[in-house]
Amino acid sequence: MKRIIITGFFIIGILQANAQGVLTLEEAINIALKNSLDIRISRNNLEANIINNHISIAGGLPQVDASVNQNRALTNLSQNLSNGTKIKRRGNATQSTTSGIAGSFLLFNGFRVHAAKSRLEALEKQSEQQINVQIQNVIADVMVKYYDIVRQDSYIKTIRQSIEVTLQRKKLVDARQSVGLANNADTYQAQLDLNASEQELQSQELVLSQSKADLMNLLTQRADSAYAISDTIIVDSLVDVNLVMDNISKNPEVLSAEQQIKVNEAIVKEVGAQRYPSVGINGGYNYNRNQNAAGFTLLNQTYGPYVGLSLQVPLFNGGATKRQQRVAQIDTRNSALIREALINDLRTSAVRAWQAYQNNLVRLKTERENNRIAADLLSLVLQRFQFGVGTIVDVREAQRSFVEAGYRLVNLAYAAKVSEVELKRLASSLSI
Repeated sequence: MKRIIITGFFIIGILQANAQGVLTLEEAINIALKNSLDIRISRNNLEANIINNHISIAGGLPQVDASVNQNRALTNLSQNLSNGTKIKRRGNATQSTTSGIAGSFLLFNGFRVHAAKSRLEALEKQSEQQINVQIQNVIADVMVKYYDIVRQDSYIKTIRQSIEVTLQRKKLVDARQSVGLANNADTYQAQLDLNASEQELQSQELVLSQSKADLMNLLTQRADSAYAISDTIIVDSLVDVNLVMDNISKNPEVLSAEQQIKVNEAIVKEVGAQRYPSVGINGGYNYNRNQNAAGFTLLNQTYGPYVGLSLQVPLFNGGATKRQQRVAQIDTRNSALIREALINDLRTSAVRAWQAYQNNLVRLKTERENNRIAADLLSLVLQRFQFGVGTIVDVREAQRSFVEAGYRLVNLAYAAKVSEVELKRLASSLSI
């Protein structure tokens, strides 16, 4: 009866999985790429840098300003004129109006505009590479977590197979006890083993549920979303380490670091341009009107266009510009060193991942054979026990070997898959 109940629960679980809908790896990656907050932040940064990458931000376009200013005042007047006239008047109203349009255009400032535009272009390209970094990281994280769920689900299947064997063993022990061929100790032991396996199954189902919640977090979905995964871990055994090493220089993290070098080089030129003269042209149109209720001048009004040329020559600022340029050069050298350190770290990670990948592939081949042998052994021992040749200890030992072999097989498959994903991420070759 207990076997029937467990089988019924297993069938119900399958029906519930079908009702929930099966989430494929491609669907999971698409959802993650669409909802990833990190990618959205990177895209916002790219949009901001695209907006900033304009000649106006670099200071290469004319600047035009319009202004209007009007003042009113109430004053007391006291004047002694040269002809002997004296004027004293209180509460005089005065009014002044000033307006104009002024424009200026930079002709030369030591190529500072050109350097600033180069810096803005490098920042835009760097933002593009940051998006690529986030995309590769999101795909890798989703794949690792997705296959971890497949691994946990495989654990559950192995435990359920073990429960099936335990139920058969208990059924045989109960049958033997009914005819006086078995004692209560065998019955108790079979029941204890069954209870332990069921508890292990419940613990593993909890781990599976928590892993699913973690995947939903990566997909920016509700943690309690109901879904099922029906998949197997298939490892690509054809990853070429030489190709991975060659593509590290094309890794978006490295390309982003290269853009940072260009940004710092442009800053060096911008700071150095402050040591050169600055030449500009300016012009505009002014209107000025002053009106007084009393005094020597009752109305003064001027208006008209103007044009001029400006020249600014830096003479001395305590060597601040020179020091700033030296600091900018140091930042440039540091950014180059950071790039080299990054390449070294990525290559080291590639070597470590390749070593784990190769080791897991070799062990996986052996473990598949061990898993087949363990399954055959369990079937043989169970048959021997059924015919009264084997002992319950033999069955338990074969059952333990079968479970452990199943665990090792799926763990090695998962570890090999993780190494494969990491190698492809380093080579920037992860795709849906």
